Amino acid sequence: MANLEDKVNEILGIESTEKVEEAKEFQPPVERPKGDVEVKTEKDINQDYSYSRDSYYNLIDKGNEAIEGILEIAKEGQHPRAYEVAGQLIGQVGATVDKLQDLQKKLKDLKQVPKTANTNVKNALFVGSTAELQKMLNRKQEDETIEKNITPEKE
Repeated sequence: MANLEDKVNEILGIESTEKVEEAKEFQPPVERPKGDVEVKTEKDINQDYSYSRDSYYNLIDKGNEAIEGILEIAKEGQHPRAYEVAGQLIGQVGATVDKLQDLQKKLKDLKQVPKTANTNVKNALFVGSTAELQKMLNRKQEDETIEKNITPEKE
């Protein structure tokens, strides 16, 4: 089998895969400490977004072409199964369109995370019943109104 591959590669003017693999320099993988997470840069995020977006557009275009073809077949043959397949295909293309819209939302969320990530909330835990929370909030509101009424007058 390798002899056949060598002949085909020779005819096409392609180096054999063995020679190509030998030519590549071996680079050991970079070891990261456990728990270290790779942070994607803005460029990586935009590149991934563009690739995903292009892929979704391609899938939608191919799906639309397939829908047109299967509808022609369904009209000619008048077979219920062809119409069923067309309906499923339309649903799948619709789902892909929804995924494209979700991609937009995910990109927006990714870009907003760094802006909102620096907020620190401390002691945001309340342990108690709803009635206790209501009493605490009412007391706080009463204290604020009393403070407003007691403020010293300027002479």
